[in-house]
Amino acid sequence: MTHQILLPPGWSRPHGYSNGIAAEGRMVFIAGQIGWDENHVIHTGSMAGQIGQTLKNTVAVLAEAGAEPRHIVKMTWYITSREDYLDEISEIGRVWREIMGKHYPAMAVVQVSALIESAARVEIETTAVVPAD
Repeated sequence: MTHQILLPPGWSRPHGYSNGIAAEGRMVFIAGQIGWDENHVIHTGSMAGQIGQTLKNTVAVLAEAGAEPRHIVKMTWYITSREDYLDEISEIGRVWREIMGKHYPAMAVVQVSALIESAARVEIETTAVVPAD
């Protein structure tokens, strides 16, 4: 097994993420992705919509390394509104499952006052580990 979900004895399984993952293989580091398309155009102002595009961008970069969402071990999300994130959590969950499946890496979500791209509502950094063959 190249990825092992870390869940200490007696702990309840978290919803939508893992507390930790142990992994072996080739590491892939993905810079902060935002919700714009390949031409750097943001098409939606909704948090869930931008998260969907950000995840699609992440999957595209993963593919360049021969990786898939199941290889992701860690994500850090930077969001500009905690309230909007919580208001759209059901849609965000739906978008996650549609793009990423039922794989839940170790994650942190942090509210920030702004992102460099003024229309961006979310930025996600990702680390993946691809099994060595």
